[in-house]
Amino acid sequence: MRSSLYEFAGGEPAFLALARAHHVRCLADPLLSHPFSHPGQHPEHIDRLGLYWAEVLGGPPRYSVGCGGDQSSMLRLHAGHGEGMVELGQIFVECFVAALDDADLPDDPEFRAAMRAYMEWSVADMDTLNPEGSTVPEGLGMPRWDWDGLVRA
Repeated sequence: MRSSLYEFAGGEPAFLALARAHHVRCLADPLLSHPFSHPGQHPEHIDRLGLYWAEVLGGPPRYSVGCGGDQSSMLRLHAGHGEGMVELGQIFVECFVAALDDADLPDDPEFRAAMRAYMEWSVADMDTLNPEGSTVPEGLGMPRWDWDGLVRA
């Protein structure tokens, strides 16, 4: 049996490095820099993002338990920013893919394809909540993603 994406990547340190690398790339992009540099971000935003990705991609529930978050809280942070977010989503995905190299995650084609597919799904899911006034349902469970895509319970 193949290991989880989390284990294959190198565990929690790999996802914390990925979150840092992704944040740097987003700050360097002229369109993404604004949402990534606005005041009021949680002081541990980058580490929390790394823990979130780690959990979704097969790791322990350190985001949902340790940070007190669930999928509803994550979506609520990013929902309702209005139309026109599709281009930002595409740039976000490209920054994520490039950050895989920056964080020195495995250069395995199946791994990279699964990681890209996850982020494309995540951005598309968020796009459904971009219209102003969008409401995020309470109590959404954490998504789980593996080599074959979204894991359905």
